[in-house]
Amino acid sequence: MTEHSADLRETVRQRYAATAIQVTQGGSACCGPQAIEIDENFGSTLYAATERDELPAEAVAASLGCGNPTAVADLHEGERVVDLGSGGGIDVLLSARRVGPTGKAYGLDMTEEMLALALANAKKVGATNVEFLKGTIEAIPLPANTIDVVISNCVINLSTDKPAVFAETFRILVPGGRIGVSDVVADDGLTPEQRAERGDYVGCIAGALSFTEYREGLEAAGFINVEITPSHQVADGMHSAIVRATKPTADLEQTLAADNEPSASVCCGVSACGTPAEQAVNPTTTIADAKTASGCGCQN
Repeated sequence: MTEHSADLRETVRQRYAATAIQVTQGGSACCGPQAIEIDENFGSTLYAATERDELPAEAVAASLGCGNPTAVADLHEGERVVDLGSGGGIDVLLSARRVGPTGKAYGLDMTEEMLALALANAKKVGATNVEFLKGTIEAIPLPANTIDVVISNCVINLSTDKPAVFAETFRILVPGGRIGVSDVVADDGLTPEQRAERGDYVGCIAGALSFTEYREGLEAAGFINVEITPSHQVADGMHSAIVRATKPTADLEQTLAADNEPSASVCCGVSACGTPAEQAVNPTTTIADAKTASGCGCQN
């Protein structure tokens, strides 16, 4: 990690630590903590009132996301789900209810203060199928092929190494597993400098990928069926978006790998090389010329 990246990560950590402390210390016995709202595009107002009412006020107040990933992740009973950048635990607790006692919801956060707040919130609602982990989303402390669904709420855009996040997400998912993420995404025409002009890094704006960059990043990690759907604008040319993608099943992964390998029947420009049926792949050239052009070392 470069010094600049380390500085940005520390800035993000400090900002979220301060939020957790504000939520923990800022309430009163009569009315509870005040929600930390950035504006109408971020925070707890993006959750339904029925969802907010089910949770501790501190979990709701600490919500700083740009969407509601649990509403789009299509969670099922018995599934294992992990929330990248779980904050005060709002999405973990909502997920825990959806996956039920036979499932499990993990929360991952790098901030001690947020982890302490999340643990307190889980205790308040008596959630027994949750676990909070300390770590970064670029190096997820979970084994490979163990998670059914990965969710995240406006956190991936904060990472300075998004390819690592996508690779780690792919690694921990079981074959056929999926992601359901809310994140800030930029129009393809905006340069990184123009994105930075629209907001700072910790405000979830400057670090955003474009639609094309996001899609290509997920596909490079191995994901298929990538869908990125904008839900509302958070700045000029910047959108909160719902991101969905799937890890191929084991059979499909093998098929895709085989499709990307050179055909065994075609050798250095010649099909069926070394057999009586060999032919130049290019019908306008001879077998000898095809082999010479490709540097083929096979016997004629």
